[in-house]
Amino acid sequence: MLIVHGNAHRLHDPSPAMARAGHPPNFDLVDRVDVVLDALRAPGAHQLQQAGDAGLAPIARVHRADYLNFLQTAWERWPNDRGSELALPQFWPVQGSPAGGMPARCPDSVVAQLGWFAGDAIAPLMAGTWAAAYESAQVALSAQRAMAEGARSALALCRPPGHHAGTARLAGYCYLNNAAIAAQAFIDGGMRRVAVLDVDYHHGNGTQEIFYERADVLVCSVHADPAEDYPYFVGRADEMGTAAGEGFNLNCPLPTGSDWATWCEALETCCQRIVAYEPQALVVSLGVDTHRDDPSGSFKLDSSHFVPLGRRLAELGLPTLFVLEGGYAVEVLGVNVANVLAGFEGKES
Repeated sequence: MLIVHGNAHRLHDPSPAMARAGHPPNFDLVDRVDVVLDALRAPGAHQLQQAGDAGLAPIARVHRADYLNFLQTAWERWPNDRGSELALPQFWPVQGSPAGGMPARCPDSVVAQLGWFAGDAIAPLMAGTWAAAYESAQVALSAQRAMAEGARSALALCRPPGHHAGTARLAGYCYLNNAAIAAQAFIDGGMRRVAVLDVDYHHGNGTQEIFYERADVLVCSVHADPAEDYPYFVGRADEMGTAAGEGFNLNCPLPTGSDWATWCEALETCCQRIVAYEPQALVVSLGVDTHRDDPSGSFKLDSSHFVPLGRRLAELGLPTLFVLEGGYAVEVLGVNVANVLAGFEGKES
């Protein structure tokens, strides 16, 4: 399988700075990509490729121009007299209900803009954040381009991840929605229907938002119940799309501590919906934070369970682009991703 990766993700390393500032740990460690690459480097097993650069245009097909401008310029505009290594939101405006009934509008101050565009306080900005997020999107786009040119499958080793990023919102370690950008690129390349399957522990609220009113991209997700876990506000079973997208969003929320049997049943529900949709390509938001040892989740999957996951996805018979999302138990991350690919390619784990 083609494996696409990059190097700029190393420029975004908020974990040490957040720890020094007394914030909760950021689990998106900089060595996550290296761990997966090491697990996939067996001679002849996969084709490794550095990401190219397709420019900003395909990213702008998904994300709003004002948001992209903010991401590109925020660190240069950030007050530099505070000695900070990273920027976190100081407040969030109550959008839609501004004080005094005045119209909600983006503030001029970059400090205020971070609150305007942020969905939470766990996606900080650093000097290298834009470069890392931009290359992460290019990793996905390079893999998508290879498939458009004939590759049957590919893995995009994206970091930072993307599925919590909305059209104009950073959140949950995510800045640009890599899976959505790739899905849109398939549509712009002439496909009529594309499916996105999100198997991350956390609901891909950004992906849902981006395609919620559209019928040309089906979004299916198996995830922790938002009544109990992040992102809390979105991801319920009754969220099925609206307008032209009504019926083209499928959420399968699961309770805390769900085991493989429960999770696999929800996966099958999603797979059956994808089969009925008859897409021309499948984009998999591949989170392996469903593993029992992952510090961000509560599900009880073992490393061995990722093999039948890959096998079931192969049975769909679709051109398949895997886009790395979560997976923060670094000691088993490489094994878990490798097992998905082994199952998909019909190999022994």
